[in-house]
Amino acid sequence: MTSPTRFAGRYLVPAAIALAGLAAHAQTAPVPSRGEVLYTTHCIACHTSEMHWRSNRRAHDWESLKVQVRLWQGNSGLRWDEADIAEVAGYLNDTVYHYPRMPGSGGLVSPGQTQSISVAR
Repeated sequence: MTSPTRFAGRYLVPAAIALAGLAAHAQTAPVPSRGEVLYTTHCIACHTSEMHWRSNRRAHDWESLKVQVRLWQGNSGLRWDEADIAEVAGYLNDTVYHYPRMPGSGGLVSPGQTQSISVAR
């Protein structure tokens, strides 16, 4: 006859390890930001990573990055609003450029900064 302790060691411990492995495997990938989705949907076909690293790039700071996003979405006929432009510029800034952002500049702030929001009454 098998003792309860021996049964637990033989079957329950390996089962617990297998379940822990399944739980780790089942973790989902992070949800992409709106800026990333817009960029990968509308821009990535022409703008490879080399585009952003070239020496004669036209974006030199946060404001000029937003100007370039605004320009190219207009040239492509995308009709993005300012929030979309700020989201795509924010995605590019977070992943490529890393320019400092000023609070209130397109609704986005640098990580670690806070932005106060006032509500009109």
